[in-house]
Amino acid sequence: MATNNQPIVIKRSGGHGGHHGGAWKVAYADFVTAMMALFIVLWLMNSSKQIQVAVGGYFKDPTGTAKMVGSNQQGSGENMPISKDNMAKIKEQLQSVIRQATDFDKLKSHIEMTVTAEGLRIELMESEKGTFFESGRPEPTAYGKEMLIAIANELGKVPNKISLEGHTDARPYTGLANYSNWELSTDRVNASRRLMMQNGLREDQVVEVRGFADQRLRNPQKPDEASNRRISMIVKYLEKEAPAEAAPPSETPAKQP
Repeated sequence: MATNNQPIVIKRSGGHGGHHGGAWKVAYADFVTAMMALFIVLWLMNSSKQIQVAVGGYFKDPTGTAKMVGSNQQGSGENMPISKDNMAKIKEQLQSVIRQATDFDKLKSHIEMTVTAEGLRIELMESEKGTFFESGRPEPTAYGKEMLIAIANELGKVPNKISLEGHTDARPYTGLANYSNWELSTDRVNASRRLMMQNGLREDQVVEVRGFADQRLRNPQKPDEASNRRISMIVKYLEKEAPAEAAPPSETPAKQP
């Protein structure tokens, strides 16, 4: 039987496809994407904390529909109620806003936020030279105004009620006749209330304004210490509505036989 040893020839069309294919475009696109990500990271590293929070919020919620984040939302978020579940997060966001204040490094040891059974307590504590209020004066300083306005802008966005308190140390007030620590603590807290209501707090939001003089010392062991002179803001938890009581079943008269 004769054997056919004729070679098989395979013809390929487009002999230069290896040089002009599309695989390099995919690699180039990956390279450009990686470079863009690198530039974004480098830009964020040199941006302010506020910008970093805003950009991070966009990637968490690109549509901006979540309550807390979005590409153009800052701080505590519009109408974000403070409850026991999200109090720590609200506290962190308020701290982020306060960090933007002028000379924050000088002020940070005089600002304290504490989550309590009543709500979020924010305290602005004095130094010996006077930080938020000048010694013996009811009007806030430039630092005091900046801090009170920044806090008011954020707290005005939440539906929670606010209590304001004024406190002094135990040293008697000697500036004026018939004027004591009672008047000074009350005048300071009212000055704070007026400024905050002009810059964010709503008319129906402040429910208590109280001056305690030296009756609630922050440090009872050192009653003359400057930190006892302070303004306190308590952001109260939202009260849960009581469930509606079920209506009593109507009595159906028994049928007569």
